[in-house]
Formats: sequence, structure tokens, C-alpha cells
Amino acid sequence: MDAWFTSFFIENHLDHETYSEKVGSPEQVRFMVYLEEDEKYYPCSDNIFQAIINKQHGDLIQERYQNVLKSILHLINKNIEDEKEKKYLTSLIKVKYKHETRDRIMIPSRLEKRLYRIFLNFSFTDDPCMSEKKLRNSRAKKALSSDAFKKALNDISAEDLFTSSKTLIELRTNMEYIGFKRFLSLTAEKSIWESNKSENYAESDYATIFQRKLIGNGVDALLDFLDISIQNKSDEIFRPKRILWLADESGEVLIDLAIIKYLNKLGHKIIIAFKDGPLFNKANIFDVQEDEILKKELEGAFLINDKQLTKNAMVQIFRGDNEIIAVSDGTQERLNLLLVSTTFSRIFKEVDAIISRGPEQKGRLFDTNFQFTQDIFNISTTKEGEVEIAYKHKHHNVIKFSHKDLERKAKSIISEMESEKKKGYTVVFYSGIIGSIPGQTRMAKKIMTVFIQYLKEQLSKTFIINPSQYFEPGMDADDLMYMWEIVQRSGFINIWRFQMYEDIVKAFQILDEKVPPEWVGKDATFSTGCTKEMDIALDVQKNHPEMQIIGPAKEKFMRRREYGVGKMFDARLIESCRI
Repeated sequence: MDAWFTSFFIENHLDHETYSEKVGSPEQVRFMVYLEEDEKYYPCSDNIFQAIINKQHGDLIQERYQNVLKSILHLINKNIEDEKEKKYLTSLIKVKYKHETRDRIMIPSRLEKRLYRIFLNFSFTDDPCMSEKKLRNSRAKKALSSDAFKKALNDISAEDLFTSSKTLIELRTNMEYIGFKRFLSLTAEKSIWESNKSENYAESDYATIFQRKLIGNGVDALLDFLDISIQNKSDEIFRPKRILWLADESGEVLIDLAIIKYLNKLGHKIIIAFKDGPLFNKANIFDVQEDEILKKELEGAFLINDKQLTKNAMVQIFRGDNEIIAVSDGTQERLNLLLVSTTFSRIFKEVDAIISRGPEQKGRLFDTNFQFTQDIFNISTTKEGEVEIAYKHKHHNVIKFSHKDLERKAKSIISEMESEKKKGYTVVFYSGIIGSIPGQTRMAKKIMTVFIQYLKEQLSKTFIINPSQYFEPGMDADDLMYMWEIVQRSGFINIWRFQMYEDIVKAFQILDEKVPPEWVGKDATFSTGCTKEMDIALDVQKNHPEMQIIGPAKEKFMRRREYGVGKMFDARLIESCRI
């Protein structure tokens, strides 16, 4: 691999091998980005990446660097009153700027993150833009609460309703479309939050705003996705969607929430993601708790604080009555999928689509050759003041298993277990190593299958479940554990057998092979999945004391506690392999 390419990731603190505690694993990134084998994702536009990798030190990179420096110096001038401190901070930022940009290898947004962090640390400022953000939110709230806006929003003519409506279904859909379009048109009216101009807006002013056109390749796709497209409305079946909404600027986030609440009324569930901390005027998760206006607007929403949320916990939250869910993306950058939290990456993987906001997010998601695991929409404003909706289809090779898909598979297995049990067969569930030894998954499946076949030949009237035979391309550890836990808690297991080292030795004897070093001394206690399954087995046994547990001693299952995200083995094994 090219050293400059590797250095690019290391210098930007984006290399997982070097910064494993902060940078998402390749498996976690694949929750969001479709990557070919050995392909690495970079969180910037193709133009920026090519300029850096090809060492094209032209105007593009230098201009972006200069814009970052100007924005930080503006913060200093605006927030620091003491001249001595101002001079010191200015000099410090310029020294650091010169150092970071010397080799022209730094992504501009990473440079911004570092300089912004220096400003916060040395100015002892929690959020230098808090007052401005609160003012923006206050302006937007006043506009949305004004009588002029409410009257304009609810005003409708017979021509609006009946021009394209021939049935009651079409009439209802047309009304939903009109409301949605009117809220969307507000996203392009920046005066609502950037100035006090909207305080004097009359009903006619809002009526004019509502006439704004929706343009872009994503208009029809978004309407179809939300089920409010008259052209494709051929039935009465409503298909509620689960949407991840990426919030952007303060002020406009009030418009976002108005749209989100409107979509809630139509039956959709929205997860809105904020920044994890201050970044200029970006809306962050602390604003949700400290800005009274934003706090009020999100009253009743479910706030996810856990950055390492498990799939099971996430499913329970999604199935709850919370129609709006708020979460941090885990970063203090404009959009960096390499640094987002485990929770965010899992949400990204599980929703039906992503709605991003603003030109910066659009640059990260659309001005790149990468495709994603979900359909991506972006809502931005053109220079002409029109609302532009862009659309990027998920990669055609993406395989997605919904919760319902996994539950159906689990129920199918349970039905088979129940049927065999009625025939008088003993149902055995076999838990063993599959993905816990890095690079040995194929061999693990082979060993398990060979040994289970041996058991079948030795035991009569026994139905043995071989988990390795139910794996399908696209399934990760999250999917498998979710599906198998449903099966395991069904109450139809008579014997739960955990793989012993003797099982592995016997399998290699049958294969007429010696036990390779990677497998010497291994048993189910080496597996993170089996450790979790032992916990489940002990819990199931409380309700079904007749169930037998066979295998290594229970107390030996304590060394493997948590998957590496997206992996089928303990994250700590990576570190041990490096030593």
C-alpha cells in the first residue's frame, strides 16, 4: 500500500490500527458505507482527497485551509476581550495552523476540529456560539408561532385540493403533500433565523415563500419514500418509515423539527442526530438539554445517551411509543463516518433512509464515489433560493436484514424444533466458535459441521441445530445474536451443548488433520458469542429447569464479554494479536 496514502489516514488521526479507541473499525464503517475488500473510506469529497493524495497543492486546498483559519480567528476576535489573551491565542492558532498545513496532508475539516479544540481549551469557553444559537432558535420559534405563519400554512383553496385529486385517497395524499412542501419551503428562508426580518412577515409573505419550487433528482424519490406521491398512490396501504435525520445549523433545526413533527403525524418515526459537542452554529446534543426553546420542542422525545447501544436495546427503543428519538452522532465534526459512535452507526444500518441537511453534509455524502448502505437524501438551498432535494441510491449489492426478517427466520427454526419435538426427538442446540478466531471463520464452520454430523451418526432420534448452516451473506454478529436469542428463548431446547476442546480434536481426527496452532486449547469459552449464549442459557434454565447444559465449566465463560462492533470476535483480540 502506498505510504503517502497510509500517512494520510495516520496524520488525520483516521487510521483504525493507530487510533483504535477513536476510529471506527472497518466492520463498523461497513454498517454505513459499502466497501469492496481492502477499500478504505475517507470522510471528504473526492476533489479534496485527490488534491491531497496527488499532492496537487493548488488553490482548492489552500482556500479551504484559509477559510478554516479565518473562522477560528473570527471566533477569537468575537469572544476574547482581553487584548493580551487575544494576541496570545491568535499567535498560538497561527503557529498550530502553520504546523498542521505544512505537508498539505490534512483534511480541512480535521484541521478545523483541531484548531477549534485549541480555542476551546485555551479560552476556557464551553460554547462560544451559544448566545448566537439561542438567538437563532428564538427567531425561528417566533416565526413558526406567529399568526401570520399559521394562517398561511392552513390556508388552502379548492384549486389546490381538487386540481389533481379524483379520489378521496388522492385528496388526502394531496393535502399531505401540500403541507410537507410548505414546511420544506421554509428551509430556504434563512431570514427566519438569521435576522429579525420575519417578525414583520405577513400572511402574504409566507404564502410567497410557499410558492418556492422543489428541484433536484430527489423530489419524486422522497415523495415516493414518504408515501405522499399522488402519481404512485395506487392503494390505501401506508408504509411507515424509520428515518435518520442529520440536523445541521441552529435556527434551521426548528424548521427541521416542524417537518419531523409533520412526518410523525403521517406515521413515520424519526431519529434526529445532533453533534456531540460545540462546533460553531451547529446544533449539538447539549443544546437539546440546555436551550429552553429546543428543549421544549423536543419535549416527549426519547433521548439516547448510550454511545455503545446494543442491537437488542435499539430494537426495543424503536418499537416503543417514541415517535421522535434524539441522539448524538458522537463527533464534533460536520460529518465524519469514521468517528461516529457505535450507536449512530447501528442506527444508520437499521433505518429505512437517511435525510441529511445542508451543503456540507451533501459534500460528504454526494461529492464522493462512495455509495452507502442506505438511500440518502439531502435537503439544501440553491444560490437562487430554491429547495434542492438530492438523492443517492444505496449500493445495489447491499443486503439488509430487518428485525422482522430475522424474527421470521427465528420463527421458522422454532417451528422446525417444535415439529421435531412432537415426533419424540431430543432437540440439541450446539454453540461453538464461528467467528471468534480472526481469519478462521471458514474452518470454524467446517469443524462444527463435521462434529455435528458425527454426533448425528452416534445419537438416535436427536435433532441437532448447527448455527453455522443458517448464516447468510450480509449477516453480521448483531443480526446473528438477535436471531438466535429468539430461538434460544423459545423453550424447545432439551440439551444446550457448548463446544469443548475434545469436540475440536475429534473433528480434526475425522478430517485426518492435526490440530493447527490457532485451535489448540480452544473451546466455547474463547467465543464472545458463546459467552453471551451461556448467560442466556442460564437464564433460560431458570424457566425450563429440565434443559441440560453440557460443556466447559460455566465460570470459565467470563473472559469474553463484548464484540468488536460489527465483528464476530472480542475487540481485545485485535490488540493481543498486535503484541
